Amino acid sequence: MLLLLPGLLFILWGEPARCLEENGGFPFDGHIRHFAVAANTVYVATEERLYQLSHDLTLVQSVSQRGILTGSDQTNDAHFSRVAETDERNATFGVNILLPFVENDALISCGVIECGYCEVLDLKNISNVLYREHIQVGSPWTSSASIGFLVDVEQKSTETYILTANQQYEPQYEPAKKSCSLVREAVNLHNANHHQKGSMFSLSDAFTTTSIKLCKGNAEFVDGFQINLIIYLFSNLPSSDENNKVRLIWLEGKTSKKETLESLRGAILRVSDGDGGEGSKLLASAVIPGGPPVLWSGVFSVDGGQTNTELVLFDISPDLSGDPDADPDFGTVCPLNTAPTPKTLKPKAVLFRQKYMTSVLAVRQKAWVVFFIGTGDGQLIKLAVDKNYRPTCPRVLYRANDDRQVFPKMLLDQVDLKHVYMPLQSQMKRVPVSDCSTYTNVQDCWSAQDPYCVWCSSHNSCTFEDECRDSDWISIPDDFQAKMVSYRVKDGSGQITLNIQIHLTVGREARSNFACQFSTSEPCSTKSPPPQFPQCTCILSKSTLPAEGLPVTVRFRLGTTQLREELKLFNCSEISGPPTSVLCRRCIEAGCGWSKSGCSWADGGVEDDNSCQMMESGMNFSKPEISSITPSVVSFYGRNHAVLSGYNLSDVTRVRIQADMDCTPHESPVWNHTGVTLTFHIPSANTKGTVNACVLLPDGSCHGNAKIIYQSSPSCTSIVPGSSWISGKRKITLTGSHLDFVDGVMHNHVQEVRPPRNTSHQNLTYDTPAADKKVSSSTLFLKVANETLTCSIMINYYPDPEFTTFTSTRMGNDVRIALQNLSLLSFQKKADKLEMTPAELSVWGVEGGNQYPCIMEAKKNSNETDFFICDILRTPNAEFQHLKVTYGDKTVTLGPPSLLHQVILTLRILLIPFIVLALVIICRWQKRLTAETNAL
Repeated sequence: MLLLLPGLLFILWGEPARCLEENGGFPFDGHIRHFAVAANTVYVATEERLYQLSHDLTLVQSVSQRGILTGSDQTNDAHFSRVAETDERNATFGVNILLPFVENDALISCGVIECGYCEVLDLKNISNVLYREHIQVGSPWTSSASIGFLVDVEQKSTETYILTANQQYEPQYEPAKKSCSLVREAVNLHNANHHQKGSMFSLSDAFTTTSIKLCKGNAEFVDGFQINLIIYLFSNLPSSDENNKVRLIWLEGKTSKKETLESLRGAILRVSDGDGGEGSKLLASAVIPGGPPVLWSGVFSVDGGQTNTELVLFDISPDLSGDPDADPDFGTVCPLNTAPTPKTLKPKAVLFRQKYMTSVLAVRQKAWVVFFIGTGDGQLIKLAVDKNYRPTCPRVLYRANDDRQVFPKMLLDQVDLKHVYMPLQSQMKRVPVSDCSTYTNVQDCWSAQDPYCVWCSSHNSCTFEDECRDSDWISIPDDFQAKMVSYRVKDGSGQITLNIQIHLTVGREARSNFACQFSTSEPCSTKSPPPQFPQCTCILSKSTLPAEGLPVTVRFRLGTTQLREELKLFNCSEISGPPTSVLCRRCIEAGCGWSKSGCSWADGGVEDDNSCQMMESGMNFSKPEISSITPSVVSFYGRNHAVLSGYNLSDVTRVRIQADMDCTPHESPVWNHTGVTLTFHIPSANTKGTVNACVLLPDGSCHGNAKIIYQSSPSCTSIVPGSSWISGKRKITLTGSHLDFVDGVMHNHVQEVRPPRNTSHQNLTYDTPAADKKVSSSTLFLKVANETLTCSIMINYYPDPEFTTFTSTRMGNDVRIALQNLSLLSFQKKADKLEMTPAELSVWGVEGGNQYPCIMEAKKNSNETDFFICDILRTPNAEFQHLKVTYGDKTVTLGPPSLLHQVILTLRILLIPFIVLALVIICRWQKRLTAETNAL
């Protein structure tokens, strides 16, 4: 009834500047469609804007791709004019091809408005449109597996054309664009300037028009480029009834468009013998600078999707010995009879396996090739490969906190050649190719195995070679070496010879000042040859070695750099015993050779201690087994107190965690052994993805194989409700991603970590901590393993609600309770901001020492007063002595309303009919007065 009076009264009386980010990135207004680099400028086409940036990603200018389209493409009177972002528009220019034509100072931009549309822009000022035409160049669809790039064709003078390779659909799957004039052929050559035969963007060549057709099925083009005069095109040929086939096409850029396209020859790329040349799918590609031979790397999906991916190296040097234009899949004229099967190319090496690889860039650095690999979960990984195609340890250069996919194309900064442009959906990153300065001594600089880094003696620092003022520097060798110094001990002709080799590449000054000095109790014989980089030899003066070993110190001088190596030599024939992994490692560490027959002098046997890992330790331990790890999916910050379950775990000392190609595994100590379970901390990781876990025994052997998956870090985007009462323990729901990895929530006004009540991938609930009355707001933080992450969300604190009175009304067998919640004096508005819901209250009616639960039904608001309605079911009492109200961690008790309050309530109820009657009379009087006025 208290709600009725105010309700009746209310009814009756109421008639873009952008800036460089700290991490070297530039954010855009929409997703990136295409980007290109020319000299010192980066051009980026997004869904609705075209950007011109300097090489360091500082904005030069941007233009809108939105505008007004008038006229008809069919009558050649169509016209597209750009408009401001706030103006109305009816068309958006979606860019499919973006080509800087540096020789002509032009930027060619082609794509789709409704039909095909192209613009030629000033390369130095993209707001200046030099030429425009409604014509299809490239794909007629805004989203397709199509490519376009500039190629040179050698004629009387070299001519540059636009080569487009357009995705091909079978007719039943081809999107209908009946109003547009479509170029349906697979590969075309368009004019790139007005001086060539025919008009701008024309396909004609003198008096003919030649194109390459797809003879059957579908085609998705992935990449293309030109080296010298040979053009390379890569495509997938998917089929509904067969596995995918990866095709390579060679074209010779010579004489004319017609001759170039008719020079077609091709090959099939087979990733493994198991797929029969089919099944794998090409996702991204990068040619390796240098050659011949022409080396090329491709990211292939090997599981039919995009999860299991491999980086594969091929030699794609063109084979021009076969008949041209006689391919079964592509041709200027499709063959009537069965064409010969193209040759099959097999990989030279599988360089890297990593889930979700999406892009690759290859750069040659001296004898090494450095690959920059983008992933679907926002990582940039660097992989250096030596001249023998042996990779070093992969290193993560950039790791996004979320799962934004890296664009299929990455490019190198052409100004300094020391940064990679890495597109991430709506953001461009400029990531350094190396951070040499983080390595503070010569050993760390070498151990990084980074072809970009040298130890500069004049600077006494690790740096890029071009930043070292003189030639007094050292770096890694041309091939991968696990250690900077290796040595072998030989026994021949009655003398023991120690051969030392230092694995370095050095500058001219360092090489000319190379020296070695041996310090040992058995001096080197005068017959020892002089040092000659990279080797030093010491012939010992005695023909025997002491049983306890002979310590040897070797000092190297390379220019002004001093190196030191400590060795201990043993008699190889005396290192004997059962062939165990421990004995094998001892033999190889002594500079001896290991074979099936045991340890011997270094004239034979293996020299790599990796072979020792496959041997039994010789110690008596029960072989442990791993059943599971909980949790097995964590953020890249790791997880504390993980539980490993299995059998025979009593002797386990540590858990080793290692990725497939990780050279530096992590090892975590264990505790709480029960024989079938143990506890350990899952360490943080530099990369996202799957790693292997095994358990270590005291002999160094590792057993079992379990998987741990590292994913992105948690993030939060919103909070409901956005406030808490001062006393705390209000239930709060956070929304975001990967919230199931959160160990707890912290507020900046207290150090307490609040554990989650419930978690899922997108939601987390927890109870707020109490706050001092002086606290008005608090920032949230997420506790993940040993890290504290900023949530960037504020929560407001308001005074606790005050429940003032209640009334009870008999309704059949039940009793309805009306509970009044008022603000405290001057805090009248703050109580409303709490937005307390009935679900946050627990209410009981108290009578004669008994408590009767009151079921919450509704909440209503009037005059800055909240009314909560609840029902006590099947109770004989209509009046209650007290009402007990609980919210959060606090309980308040209310007495019945006072006599004065009951009298006022009664008067309010009695006045309602009289007020209604008075208002009706007033309305009728107003109507009669209006009628009399109209009559006059």
